[in-house]
Amino acid sequence: MISLTLIMTGLLGQAAAAETSHTEATPPAASTPVSTPVTPPATRKPTAKPKPTKTKTDPRTESTAIPKHPRGKTGPAGSLLTTGTKNVALTFDDGPDPANTPTLLKMLAREHVKATFCVVGDNAKHHPDLIRKIVAGGHTLCNHTWNHDLKLGKKKAKQIRADMQRTNDAIRAAVPNAKIKYFRAPGGNFTPGVVKIAKELGMTSIYWKVDPRDWEHGREESDGSHTNRVISSVKRNARPGAIILSHDYAQPDTIKAYRTLLPWLKKRFHLVALP
Repeated sequence: MISLTLIMTGLLGQAAAAETSHTEATPPAASTPVSTPVTPPATRKPTAKPKPTKTKTDPRTESTAIPKHPRGKTGPAGSLLTTGTKNVALTFDDGPDPANTPTLLKMLAREHVKATFCVVGDNAKHHPDLIRKIVAGGHTLCNHTWNHDLKLGKKKAKQIRADMQRTNDAIRAAVPNAKIKYFRAPGGNFTPGVVKIAKELGMTSIYWKVDPRDWEHGREESDGSHTNRVISSVKRNARPGAIILSHDYAQPDTIKAYRTLLPWLKKRFHLVALP
């Protein structure tokens, strides 16, 4: 009985082993690939272009378009800023001065340089001999108002015209038929009204491109330092076409500065009186 049981157990074990072997040997049926739905990417809205940010331009590098004048670029209210050529013009204001103007005229003659003198009418009246010397030296005359009125442009047209005419009359009392082709407003305070009336009187308004501020002499600045500052400023800023502003009236340090500046400028530029 025990033997029969063992035999039967053995037979059942073999059958199970055979079945297992068959199952492992048979490759599994190929599974049908399942297509996984692909979710389309979310539609992106177009990004708005950022608005340009306004930034301050460094005034030292900013290119500013200046309307052209027939003879050069323009200054305040259409006044001349440059000569309109490569020539450089020296201009001297507020005279004539009995102490400084004669010395300056001798220096200019020695260097064979012509300049433009913007004279004050009251000074012209009191020093007609100097007006005659300026003209005799071949220099150009410029009307600089009767008494250096910084607020002339704010006055009525009738007053502006009277001031300019009075100054011209004082100049022509010294030199009849003198050509007065230019006008400079004191302090450069040009207004459209001033420029218009000057033009009606036959004068072109002139500003400047180089201002060494020779009239500004602080108490802490020695005469020598003042002279050197004027020299340095003109040398640093002079360019072809520049109108250079300086003063012969009550500015002895300026006269000293031009002892150095005249030969220096002559070597580098063609110096002219405004025609």
